[in-house]
Order: sequence, then structure tokens, then C-alpha cells
Amino acid sequence: MTTTEVENFPGFPQGITGPQLMERMKTQAVRWGAELYTEDVTLVDITQRPFTVSSDEHKIKTHSIIIATGATAKRLDLPNEEKFWSRGISACAICDGTNPAFKGVQLAVIGGGDTAAEESIYLTKYASHVHLLVRRDEMRASKTMQQRVLENPKITVHWQTEAVDIYGEGRLEGVKVKNNQTGEFQELPAGGLFYAIGHIPNTQIFQGQLELDEAGYVVTRDFVKTSVEGIYAVGDVQDHEFRQAVTAAGSGCMGAMLAERWLSENGLAQEFAQGEVVKNSTPEESDNDQVADTVESFDLNSTHHLGGYALRRLYHESDRLIIVKYSAPTCAPCHSLKPILEKVVNEFKGKIHYVEIDIEQDPEIAENAGVMSTPTIQFFKNKALVEQFKGVKRKSEYRQMIRNNL
Repeated sequence: MTTTEVENFPGFPQGITGPQLMERMKTQAVRWGAELYTEDVTLVDITQRPFTVSSDEHKIKTHSIIIATGATAKRLDLPNEEKFWSRGISACAICDGTNPAFKGVQLAVIGGGDTAAEESIYLTKYASHVHLLVRRDEMRASKTMQQRVLENPKITVHWQTEAVDIYGEGRLEGVKVKNNQTGEFQELPAGGLFYAIGHIPNTQIFQGQLELDEAGYVVTRDFVKTSVEGIYAVGDVQDHEFRQAVTAAGSGCMGAMLAERWLSENGLAQEFAQGEVVKNSTPEESDNDQVADTVESFDLNSTHHLGGYALRRLYHESDRLIIVKYSAPTCAPCHSLKPILEKVVNEFKGKIHYVEIDIEQDPEIAENAGVMSTPTIQFFKNKALVEQFKGVKRKSEYRQMIRNNL
């Protein structure tokens, strides 16, 4: 979900972006009867059978679980990191690289693997120049990715270089770096800093219930079996070696087949008759159906709006609470947030306004709003900003914020 071009997934000879691939997989699963709940799991109890999987809105009893929670990007914990996080520092160039604040300025990327190389190349589309900080005298990236980086005139690789802090007045202005061989310190001008230094597996919710290794990854045997019978771990939550979309999909298939086999062997499987299969539009087709509000189409009484024109009109003419979602086409969390936020918005239909802003289509609005990362949600009432959320929150948090300002 947080990568650009996926070049090695079977069936896409021209490549496909990560978010597009995931949306297609989702559409395919729904077409064949999968039921999806876009929610945060808050509790998993696997100490007794049937197991319990809980969110704020559902409690599901199940005899088998497939864990596919992936991994989260690491941070460096630099002295001023928190001050500039989402205000110039990001762990996802693909999500935030399109931000207008990063266009035409120097940017820096930290890391030496394929992700760092890929993100450096991606950022050259927007930056005046990209500095890649590698702490060793060589990169861990594949030879192909290394060649692309080293041959790109808009990328400078700084070997044996580590970031020690960030500096800036109000906004990020540069990175303080150290050459780990000479001990020399230097200030490197940069309007944005992107981390590509590895990941931490999302297994906190399973600690004390499943066997994990010293790095926190789920320990598996026979490919995807965990220490608890009937539970399987697939993808990057258990694989810290290959970490490819195609290998994650393959392990997902193994987990599904083994779960089905285990349920059948224990007399727990239930077969559901497949109803009529309806051809759904692709995510790309659905996105293309959305048209920004214009002078002719704008309706002050509507709840849902799209684009900068609608936001300007609502800001000056409406006394309702206005919720503005800033997103980017390549932002994976934005895709995850969309159904979550729309479900909450529909609960307050006619009482609020919800405006979607694409920061690529309306860069001036994003820049004026001080939006440095996506997704960002801003809440306005009577021309005043009353709250701002960054990233994806729980439905309950959005609901509470709306109720507090109705």
C-alpha cells in the first residue's frame, strides 16, 4: 500500500502501483463474496476457543484466524524529530511526496535498501534535488535499483553518513549529518526528510499469546503455521527476508488453504452458496466518476463535496461544521480512510459538510492550510479551525469530534 511501481507482480507487464494493486485485490475479493469491515481491531483473545476478535463496533467469534497485519516504518528518534514529524518528516515518500511544500526544493532520504532507492527516484519527480543518506559505504538495494539511483543526475548519494538532528524555524530547513568515518558534522539543506530504514512488525496485539521472535515477528513453521493451532501468519508480519508483494500474496494463499483444511478436518467448516457474481467497476473507473463541484453543480444543502471551489463557498457561506479531508492519489492510508470517514459522515447527513481535497489538484489550498502530510482531516466551524487529525483514526474519534461541534 505504500509503494509506487510494483514491477515484479505476475500479470502486469507494464507494472502497477501498490495502491492500485491492493484496490484491485479488494474488488476481486468482494466480487466473490468476501465481507469487509474497515475498522481497527482493539483486542484479540486466542487463549480460549472459539477465538474472539474485537473492534469498537464488532465482536467476532471465530475458530481460525489469518494474521496479515504487516509492519510499520521505523523512526530514528532524533532530538527534534517529534517537532517536525508530519511537518517536513515522513516515513512514506509515496504518501507525502506530492505535497506542494516539497515541490521544487531539495529533499533528503535516509536508508540504503530497495525502499530508500525507490523513494529517492520517486521524489525526483517533485524535488529540485534528492540527497540519499547511506550509513555504510555501499547500498543494500538490488543492483538494478542501485544503478537507477547512481545514474540519476538529480540524486546525490552521501556515503557513510548518518542524520543526527533536524533544524528549521517553523518548518524543516535541513538535516544535521555526521560522517561516521571522519567524524565531520555538516548541515544539509532540505525542505523534507523521508525515512526508509526498515519496519517493525505489527504484532503488539498478539504479545503473550503467540510465539514471536526477538524482533517481534510471528514465528512460523511449515511456511505459515503459528504456535497456536488454527492461526496462520502471512506476509510481512512473519517475513523479514523477502518482503515482496508477490511473496506476501503467495503466503496469503497458503494461509487461506491451510485454514480451510484445518476447519474441514475439525468439522468446523461452513459452506456458503455463491450468489450471482456481479461485475464491479474497477477502482480506477469509480475514481474517474467523481467530479469536482462547480458554479453550476454546487449545492449548499448537500453533505458531500469535492474540490477547492466547494470549500471556498462553504467556508464563507455555511454555518455547519465543515470536515475537510486532504489526500493524494498515491497515499495508501487515504484509501484506507475513505470508507471509514464516509460511513461516519453519512451518520450526520444534512448536519455537516464533508469536502475532499486532492492536494495534487488543489495544491494552493493544501499549502495555505499548512498540510504537510496525507491524510489530514481539518474541522472548521464559523471560519475557525477547531481540530486537526493526521493519519487514520478510529471511527469513534471522528464521531466524537463531530458531536462536540454540532
